[in-house]
Order: sequence, then C-alpha cells, then structure tokens
Amino acid sequence: MSRFAMLFPGQGAQSVGMLSALAERYPVVGETYAEASEALGYDMGALIDQGPSERLDQTEFTQPALVAAGVAAWRVWQSRGGPAPTLLAGHSLGEYTALVAADALDFGDALRLTQMRGRAMQSAVGPGEGAMSAIIGLDDDAVKAACSEAEAEHADAQLVVSAANFNAPLQVVVAGHADAVATAGRIAKAKGAKLVKPLAVSVPSHCALMKPAAERLQSHLLEIPLRQPKLTVLHNVDAQPREEVDGIRKALVRQLDHSVLWADTIRAMRTANCELFVECGPGKVLSGLNKRIDKSAQSLPLSDIESLRQALDATRVEDE
Repeated sequence: MSRFAMLFPGQGAQSVGMLSALAERYPVVGETYAEASEALGYDMGALIDQGPSERLDQTEFTQPALVAAGVAAWRVWQSRGGPAPTLLAGHSLGEYTALVAADALDFGDALRLTQMRGRAMQSAVGPGEGAMSAIIGLDDDAVKAACSEAEAEHADAQLVVSAANFNAPLQVVVAGHADAVATAGRIAKAKGAKLVKPLAVSVPSHCALMKPAAERLQSHLLEIPLRQPKLTVLHNVDAQPREEVDGIRKALVRQLDHSVLWADTIRAMRTANCELFVECGPGKVLSGLNKRIDKSAQSLPLSDIESLRQALDATRVEDE
C-alpha cells in the first residue's frame, strides 16, 4: 500500500445536500449528523440536507456543518475498511476535522469549538469592514509586496492587508480592511497579476483583524480537553506536526490571525513520500489546488459512492 494523506476541506466547500449520496447508502452519516444535533441543539441533518443556503453560509453554522460532514465522510471511510492515512491535514477550519480524525479532539468539542470560533470571527470585524481577494498569476513575494505597498498607502488610517492563504503557486488569497484589500488588488494587477477576484465572504480570515477572535479562541481552548494525536497532523501555520497538547492549542490560536501555508503543507507531505491525497468531505477544492502544487501527485475526492470506490481502490482496499 502506498503512503497517502487525508485532507479535510474548509469554508467554501459547503453546499446544501452535500454528501447526500453517501448519506443514502451509509447510515453512519445520519448518525454523525444526529450526534452533531445533540451537541449543538439544532437539527444538523436538516440544515445540511435542506438548508436554506443563507443559513448554512453563515460562519457560525458553516464551520460546525463542515466538521460534521468531514467526520461523517471519515467514518464512512473507516466503516468500509479504509486504511489509516500516513498524514492528515485540514485547510483552515478543516484542521479541526483532522484533529478529530486523529483522536486528538472529541467530535462534540470540535463542533462547539468551531461554532464559537465562527461567532468570534464574525464579531471581530464589523459588517463591510473586512474583505478577502484571490490574486492569481503573481508569485508569493510579489503578493506580499503588494500588501506592504497597500498598507503604506493607507498608513494614516492604519488599515491592514496581508497574505492570508498561500494556496498554490501563483494563487494567493489576501485579507484585511476592505479598502486596503482593494488597493492591494490594484497594485497586484499593476505588478502583472492575471486576475484579482474578490471573495464572497463575511469575515477576513487569517489576518491581523482576527486577533480579537484569536484571543477569545485561546481562552476557550483552555477549557477543551485535547489528547496527543494518534495520527500525524500537519498544521496550517508552519506545515509541521505537534505531539504535545499545548503545541496543538497554540497552533490553532495562531492559525486564526496568521497565514495558511497550504502549498507548503502539501509539499511537506510529498517530501514524506505521500503519493496519494484523499479529500475527505464535500467538494473538490483541495484536489484542484493539489494539481497546481504538484502535478505528479494523485488527488481523489471522497464525497460520493463512486469517488469512495476509487479512493478505496487506490489504497488497495476493495469496496463491496
């Protein structure tokens, strides 16, 4: 069996009806949603299956819903005899799902924690105050320079903008105050960016504006029991694992107002001889990014019956 990594998606992967095909065939999906409902006090299955999308897309609901969906897909994988991955990682929010899969964090605690995280992020920045944009076709250093120049233009107003997600080569997301993000986009275009795409988000994640949310998260995490992970999880902040509970807490807090080093994470997994990446949860966003990061790596989603079969076959486990 080849070494492989399991990846868990973050915000943006959600959609009404996600994982419906797996839910129809595998009862563990509904059981997982019922467990989430009990932990949070509302019907998670109904929210995921029926929406409305306006509610599912609200950060405080999106985050635990994606944790629930990711854990449901992981449990389907386990129920089919899918082998344990060599390495785990999650994109931003997905890191919490990865920690559940690694048995470092209880599912119920992850749900409540991400609900609180979503609320803290939403309250950290006023409506319309923050923004995020994807900058396509410009290298990392040029994006950083664009952000620095934009901050200099807005120095009197003390507006901030920085690189939030290093998702893939020539694909970086910036975040900060809305005016500074717009200025960084204009400067990036002047530097040769092919596309600057504003993102439809209500919260500018992974930048200095999230510091109040990070402080709230830090306080809350002290009350959450964590364990040494049974599987190795690479963290967003530096593409490195943590074995100690205190290190995990610090990495989760730091992640909220620092950049997500996703491309570095995938490269680290490739260096560790992971030949296959299985995206465990709704959507195919991470599989798409992986093709940009390393064309030689094989990436497979795990979100419906056929993709589950392909992933099991690729790890040399036969499905029914």
